[in-house]
Amino acid sequence: MRKTDSASDVPAAGATDGLGGTVALEVNSPVDAPIEAQKKEFVGRSPGQLAWLRLKRDRTAAISAITLVILGVIALLAPVIGKLRGMSATQPFTDKLNDYAMPLGYAGGMNSTHWLGLEPGNGRDILMQLVYGMRTSLLIAFASAIVASTIGVLIGVLAGYARGWLDSAINWVIDLTLAFPFLIFALAVIPIVEDRFFGARDAIPASFRVGLIIATFGMFSWTYTARLVRGQVIALREREFVEAARAAGAGTQHILFRQLLPNIWAPILVTLSLNVPAFITTEAALAFVNIGVIEPTPDLGRMIFNSIAFVASDPWYTLWPGMTIFILVLAFNLLGDSLRDALDPKSTR
Repeated sequence: MRKTDSASDVPAAGATDGLGGTVALEVNSPVDAPIEAQKKEFVGRSPGQLAWLRLKRDRTAAISAITLVILGVIALLAPVIGKLRGMSATQPFTDKLNDYAMPLGYAGGMNSTHWLGLEPGNGRDILMQLVYGMRTSLLIAFASAIVASTIGVLIGVLAGYARGWLDSAINWVIDLTLAFPFLIFALAVIPIVEDRFFGARDAIPASFRVGLIIATFGMFSWTYTARLVRGQVIALREREFVEAARAAGAGTQHILFRQLLPNIWAPILVTLSLNVPAFITTEAALAFVNIGVIEPTPDLGRMIFNSIAFVASDPWYTLWPGMTIFILVLAFNLLGDSLRDALDPKSTR
């Protein structure tokens, strides 16, 4: 009896058996398995999934994200850290200062109780000031970035889709806003608004100053996002899917927010991530012109400003807030660059 287990006896595709019936072949053969597995691995992934895969493979993005998560958690847990350490950010330790109001000991008063030392002059714990100062800076930066991006997206989508006189008017407003020097405007607006609501002898709440800074940032930082979104909308408004939506009777609101906006979220997200470090440094700079966050709210920029008078005698006081701002800004910038590369469909990373 002849054996039929050799390769030559396997029926070919379309072969018939002795009764005239068609022989079914096995599709998932061992040779084809790796090819099929490779197809299942790559077929059907959305642009968001591909961007996430590229981002996960980026070591710079991973290190930056981990750094920001750690610093963000520390900032959020500032009250818990204060309770565990048994001190607050504004608690003075004047008994640990010498007659010249300088911290006792070495390296700015570092010891087992005050890990980063004490502030000269008032004796506050530097670590607690840094933890609460990060909280203030991140709150202002994220809130300002969200406000500016929201205004820029709405105006940019409207300008890019409207055309005609409305587009020209919005472009004119954008050019006018860009012509204003931000720092000079902030120097004028913040004191005027505060005088409108508070008298010369009234104590200005720290929350009011923080909200005013966020509003000022939002008023002058939406222009770049608006121009970016406008250009993206102009490039997409004549595409087939928009024409199909118009032909189907879709309204303007549906086309703007359900058809166009979901297709331009990538550059908006990148712009948002890069605005945050810019706002951190700008908010810190406001302390040098006396329009930043006011006492007793801890702030990184004001710590650096106050430390200028003690650079020669206590350089550690300048080092810690400066290093904190440097790490925050660097991590955000690196993460924003990695995010831009990951979201770029032409990227080879």
